[in-house]
Amino acid sequence: MPTNHEIVISDQKGRLDKVLAQELTDLSRSRIQELITEGNVLVNEKSEKSSYKVNAGDKIIVHEPKLKPLSLEAENIPLDIVYEDQDVIVVNKPQGMVVHPSAGHPDHTLVNALLFHTKELAQSPEGFRPGIVHRIDKDTSGLLMIAKNPKARASLEDQLAHKTNKRVYLAIVHGNFTESNGTITAPIARNPQDRKKMAVVEGGKYAVTHFKVLEQFPGYSLISCRLETGRTHQIRVHMKYIGHPLAGDPLYGPKKTLKGNGQFLHAEILGFKQPTTGKLLEFSRPVPKIFEDTLTKLRRLKK
Repeated sequence: MPTNHEIVISDQKGRLDKVLAQELTDLSRSRIQELITEGNVLVNEKSEKSSYKVNAGDKIIVHEPKLKPLSLEAENIPLDIVYEDQDVIVVNKPQGMVVHPSAGHPDHTLVNALLFHTKELAQSPEGFRPGIVHRIDKDTSGLLMIAKNPKARASLEDQLAHKTNKRVYLAIVHGNFTESNGTITAPIARNPQDRKKMAVVEGGKYAVTHFKVLEQFPGYSLISCRLETGRTHQIRVHMKYIGHPLAGDPLYGPKKTLKGNGQFLHAEILGFKQPTTGKLLEFSRPVPKIFEDTLTKLRRLKK
């Protein structure tokens, strides 16, 4: 069924698309921009552009049309393939790409692109996740390992379960640190007050994140995070829990933050054993341009 959302602006400020992304956390900013472009967003009964600056008292109606059914279709979408052999593919996922089809994102995903690239992808129990053994969020960039056959899937999933693989992320977070490194051990589950979010919850799933402070700027820090476990939104939730939410994070961060296209989080290093040979493979990729440009601006503030 189509869904309508009604929002009356009180103290919210800024662009229409940004304000709606903060208010309607189940919709991505890109999806909101699509709805605006398609004429499905009315401000005081008029269509406005995404760049429209909201005003106190504005009445906004967002019409969310019925989503088309999911279908696994191959799509000719460019991929940054870092490595490929008979068992695995390592992909550098761009920021803004969803990993696999879902109700809110039926197509244009990494899986759709992979299906165009190869017919060899390990089937998944869920059906819409062929080849996928782990995920990163839509607005997180970086490295993912893909299984091409059942043997590879079993091996990669076993490495994830036994914490023998290597996953290191770079993140820009709010605030500065007195310590140079640390470990966050805090259970994660669905937020009981807001089902769209995860949170540190007693009785949740065991979760461990190791972090290291790489560089500090006025009001922000660059850190690396090594995942010991891989819970949904783990780094984003853990860093908020210790008072250092990710910059740009529309779900867990403050409204006053760095301009970008979502959280500044990049899966920089990925290491695992090749499923057939057992050889240790390790890959790294630099942060995307918007991340690097933001670091350059922050470094200027230190001078």
